Amino acid sequence: MAKILLVDDAAFMRMMIKDTLSKNGYTDLYEASDGAQAVQMFSEITPDLVIMDITMPNMDGLEALKAIKAKSPDAAVVMCSAMGQESMVIEAIKSGAKDFIVKPFKPDRILKTVTGIIG
Repeated sequence: MAKILLVDDAAFMRMMIKDTLSKNGYTDLYEASDGAQAVQMFSEITPDLVIMDITMPNMDGLEALKAIKAKSPDAAVVMCSAMGQESMVIEAIKSGAKDFIVKPFKPDRILKTVTGIIG
């Protein structure tokens, strides 16, 4: 079973994604509430996929993405944020994100992305 790390400073957003994924058979789920925690947890659990918010305290998602990709260039990271600003999307993709989901997102968009990356 694929390991998925959910990173968002809003607990309800992690819960929404977790709920969608677990209802569809993804049960090996981990949570982090900021980028710094995500980088640390990534090293410990080596997830198959990271779904990460951009705007967070301590270390934002773009910084965490770069730190994760520096340690593990093959890491699969999907960024999500309410700010669907073109510059953020471009920076996330240039930094190695596999995809970008704009909030508020629909459950089928999350599933399509996850299944497209890890099956």
